[in-house]
Order: sequence, then C-alpha cells, then structure tokens
Amino acid sequence: MADYSISSANLNAIEKNLSSINNKIGALNDSIGVLDSRVDQVNDNVKVVFDEVGALARDFRDFVQLQVRANAKSNSQQRLIQIKQEMEKRFGHYDIVRRTATGILQADDLGIVKKDTISNATEELMISTPGYWLAPCLVALAAWINDQPGLAEKALREGIKRNDEKTSLFWALICRRADRKPAALKWTQRYLENQDEENLDRKTVIILDAFASGLLGSDSEGVVSKQMGEWLEHLADKPGFVEQQTQQWADAINLKRKPLQSDGYTYLRKYSRSWPALQDIMEGAMLHAEILNYFTSIFEQEASTDSLKAQLDEILNSLVTEYDDEEIPLRKEEKYNQFVVEFDGDEERARQYMNIEQTAFEERKDFTQLLTDAAMKPESSNASVSTQKFAIALTKEWISNAYNDIVATNRSKIPHEIVINVDTFNDKTADGQNETDLVDRFSALVDAEESNALAHCTLSGFEKFCLWGGIAIGVIGLLMLFVSPLLGLIAIIASIGMIIKHFSKKKRVNANRQSISAQFAQKRTNGIQIIRATLAEVVDFRAEFAEKDSESQKVIDFLDQISPEQYVKKLSESNRRIFVSK
Repeated sequence: MADYSISSANLNAIEKNLSSINNKIGALNDSIGVLDSRVDQVNDNVKVVFDEVGALARDFRDFVQLQVRANAKSNSQQRLIQIKQEMEKRFGHYDIVRRTATGILQADDLGIVKKDTISNATEELMISTPGYWLAPCLVALAAWINDQPGLAEKALREGIKRNDEKTSLFWALICRRADRKPAALKWTQRYLENQDEENLDRKTVIILDAFASGLLGSDSEGVVSKQMGEWLEHLADKPGFVEQQTQQWADAINLKRKPLQSDGYTYLRKYSRSWPALQDIMEGAMLHAEILNYFTSIFEQEASTDSLKAQLDEILNSLVTEYDDEEIPLRKEEKYNQFVVEFDGDEERARQYMNIEQTAFEERKDFTQLLTDAAMKPESSNASVSTQKFAIALTKEWISNAYNDIVATNRSKIPHEIVINVDTFNDKTADGQNETDLVDRFSALVDAEESNALAHCTLSGFEKFCLWGGIAIGVIGLLMLFVSPLLGLIAIIASIGMIIKHFSKKKRVNANRQSISAQFAQKRTNGIQIIRATLAEVVDFRAEFAEKDSESQKVIDFLDQISPEQYVKKLSESNRRIFVSK
C-alpha cells in the first residue's frame, strides 16, 4: 500500500508538472506563432524594401540622366556665349568691313555722302583689316565711284590675289547692280571657270541665288545654266552617282525627323520589348507630314517684289556678311551647341544631327551637295528661298528616289508581331485582336506558377512524421512511467514538442499558402488589366501608323508637280531640256 501511495503521489506530481509543462509549451507555441507571423511580416517588409530600392534605383538613374542632360545643356548655353564673344574678339573687325559694303552702294545711290568720305573710309578699312579680301574690293569700289581707274585696278588685283573666287562674285553682282551686263557676264564667267563641279566653293550658292532670282540677266543666265548642265552631266557619269545622291538626300531628309512625344503609349513603352522598334517606325511615319510641311512652306512663299537693286543688295549682303572660311571651326562648334540646347542636353542626338549638318560648313563640296545643302540646310548654307525652290525642283528626281527608299526602309522595319512582356509572361500579338488567347495563356501561366509555388509550400517529411511519431512516443512514454518515470516523462515531453511542432508548421504552411494564392490572384488581376490595356494601345498604334504613313504619297505627288523651269526666270528652252533630262 505504501508503494502504491507513493506511486500515486508521484503520478499526481507528474501530472501537475506535465500540466505546467503543457501550459508553458502552449505559451511557447503562441510565441512561436507570433514569431512566425513577425518573420512573415519581416519577409513582406524586406520584399517591399527591395521593390522600393529597385524603384529608387530606377528613379536615381533617371535623375542622373536628367542631371547629365541638364548639365550638358547648361554647358552648351555657356559655351554659346563664349563662342559669340570669341568670334567678336577675333573677327569683329570684319563686321565693320562687311557692313560698309552695301552702305557705300546705298550712299552712292542717294548721293548724300561725299565721295572723298567714301574713299577715306575704305582706305581706313584697308589699313585696319590686313589680309581680308573684302577690304581692297571696297577700295576698288570707292575708286570706281570716284572715277579713278588706276587705283581701282590696283585694288582689284589685290582683292583677286587675296581671294579670286569671292572677288569675282562680288564684282559680278556689283556690275549687275550698276546695270553693266557685259562686265557682270565676264566676272561671272571668271568665277565659274575657276570652279570644279566636284570641289566647288561653298559661296557658289550666291550664283545660284542670283540665277534663280533672275538677277543676272539673259546673257549671264545662259552661261550659268549651261555650266550647271555640264556639271550635272560630268557628275552623273561617275560610278555610284545615283546611290550617292540617294544616300545624300536621305541623310538630309532625315534631319527633319522629330522625336516621339513621351506622354503617349504608356503601356507599350513599359510592357513591350518591341517599343524601340515601334518608336523608330512611328518617328519615320511622322516624317512625312514634317517634310511635306517643310516643302510647302518654301514653295508657298511669294517671290520678292523688291527692286533689282534691293534684291542684289540682299545677295551682296549674303556674300559679304556670311562667315569666312577661317570662322568655320567656331561656327561648327556653335551649331553643335545649338543642337545640344535644342535637344535638352541630348549630346548623342546632337552629334548625330551634326554629322549630317556638317556638310553645310565644308569649304568645298560637289555641285549636288551644294544643292542639297541649299534646299535642306538654308540657315547654315545661307541660301535664299528662291535658291531653295530651284534646288528642290532641279533635284526632285533624286529627292523622290531617296524619299521612296526612306519610306520602304521604314515600312520594312514594321514588326509583324509585337511582343508583350508582363512579369514572367512573354507573348506576341499581331494586331491586338487576340485578347482572349493571351488572357487564357497568361492565366494558365499564373495557375502553373501558383501550383508550382504551392507544391513547394508543404510540410517536410519530418514535420509530417512529428504528428504520428509524437503520438507513438507519447504512448510509449505513458507506459514507461510505470517502469522508469524519468524516461517516461522525457518521452512524453518529446512527444508533446513533436506534436506542437507539427501543428505549428502546418499553421504556418497554411498561412503561406493563403498568402501565395492571394499574391497570384493579384498578379492575375493586374496582368490581365495590363494585357488588355497594352492590346488596346497596339490597336491605336497600328491605326495611327497607317494614317501617318499614308502621308508619304502626298510628298511624292508634291514633288511630281514641280519643275525647275517654274523657279528660274527666263530659262531658255534648250537649257530647260538639260535640267529635265538630269
């Protein structure tokens, strides 16, 4: 009985201890549950942090890019100021001579300035600008006005020595202004005889300007048109001439391309790897309206109604005021920095445009390049509207060839299928009409990913064993209490821990599975919305591209209806055939 009483007392104590242990294990389990919840929360927070860091990194890259461009734009603005100051310092004295040229002519017309004053002014300029070709020309002009042939001839020889081409041009225009047509013809012939159609002086555009405006008179007109016909014949005989013209005009036409606005096609920009190609072809399609507006704006301008002298003064002013060859490096740098400012600091784009624009700054170029620059780069080549009209009309066949190539090239880059990339989903659409198929495939992908994620979110073999193993060990522990109370107690404690571990892990797995299902449900909803919005933009893009691309025919039709005869006054019938055939 005593043994039994002791045994019962021991059992009561054991039961109390087990109850206490069970309570503590329960509290521990709750704590583990709380800890698991916090771990999950930490994981969620870490994911959020990673997402925010990724977004921050993108924002930082965008900020850096914007800052780089802002700095480049600011530097170019400052450099433009420095260039202007440097040109003023190095070549400012040329401006005084340039302004004096037409001033002398107009003063002589009005007869309100003494001839001695004109002579004194030109002599002072000759002294203050040594080496400049225009200074002796002005001395010769003053001597001519004062009827001093000896001095005029000496000054002319010096002007020819300094720059034969520009001096000849200057006096061709001066003589025409004075209505001395034979002299104007001789100076024009002298100038043209010194020219090589493959290596023309860029100032030849002055002759084109006067020719297209009908200012040289009928005799000079015949000389110039015949010379241009010979130049074109010689150039056309060169191997690869047609290909060269096509590329030359294609480069010039592409200068008129405008960047696509960044506030459209939000989903295609973000969810299609095809976007760079789409952006490129849309900019190519937008070019049609740009180039049509450019051409029509030129041809819609009325011909000048100014007097012969006023028009010749304008051309003379163009000759004497346009920068000279030694100024070209600074002028090129100025143009590049203007591009950087215009493109908001995009230096790469500025360099691309400058590579095409730089032909206008070349001291020597072939006749066809001169025409191209006159037509498409009037600011740099200093060509008048009359010259632009004539150059475009004369070279319309080359322009049409180049333009057709541009259109064909742009159309060849149209992707048959547009890629859609939403998270891990990558598929294609031709015209945005396969919404059902894409949504179904996307849903199937999400289902497969969800199933795969859920398949990995299960109890391990040991965690499953903990339930039945814990029960078995608990039973054994109860039996062992009668034989070895200590070992039985340890076994029971172990069994309780194993069972608690099983249910704790099971609870966590279930919570994770619910979270996974919720995440994939959200991914499915968002993804379907993105796919539908992207497909809608594909439809809009195709429609807009077709509309803008159709404008190309208007450009071709416009070029077909113009001819050079329309834009040169008093062009003879024989010479007309030269231009049409070439």
